[in-house]
Amino acid sequence: MVSVLITGFEPFGGMTYNPSAEIARALDGAEIGGARVVGRRLAVDFARHRTQLESLFSEIAPALTIGFGLATGEDMIRIERFGVNLADFEIADNAGNRHCGRAIEADGPAARAATQPSAEIRAALLAAGIPARLSNSAGSYLCNANLYTALGLSAERRPAPPCGFIHLPYASEQLAAILQEGKIDGESLAASLPVETMIAAARVIIEVSLKAAASR
Repeated sequence: MVSVLITGFEPFGGMTYNPSAEIARALDGAEIGGARVVGRRLAVDFARHRTQLESLFSEIAPALTIGFGLATGEDMIRIERFGVNLADFEIADNAGNRHCGRAIEADGPAARAATQPSAEIRAALLAAGIPARLSNSAGSYLCNANLYTALGLSAERRPAPPCGFIHLPYASEQLAAILQEGKIDGESLAASLPVETMIAAARVIIEVSLKAAASR
């Protein structure tokens, strides 16, 4: 049975929860579309991000790789179409480092296009009643670094497995706790989705991606 690698991130920026890590935990060991899912949580540490991914690619040899991450302020599932060769942090990573205008790879291309079937994923999510949109920018923090680096590692394999990245909004329970603590103005427009909905979305994303890969 082939393996699918999905990754999420540990909490960052003073938060105590990250829904992307919950997705990786919840689906680890699941069988979806005839493949075994391996879910792993990554550190929010730029200095370690490449070695973490290299180790996972070597261990798992995934037939599909999908990264998940939290985008605070996002209001739906966001399907990223490009990773750019830029680390430009608005806040420090969890190791305390804040990179400004740094290249992720000194000799790498300016951008890499995700190889997940983005349009098909969006259509399937909408058909399942899950709001989703396409995005041309994964930002310039660790989520973007994850996508850019994972695409490079995938391209080195033959055949190159599909690879992409999905941004998530706050989990509803997470946002309720933040509002209760007064960390966000109660009149803010911060949006959220139940974590169960995001896990269901991840299942759809994996199924659609595997089906698209099989039809190539």
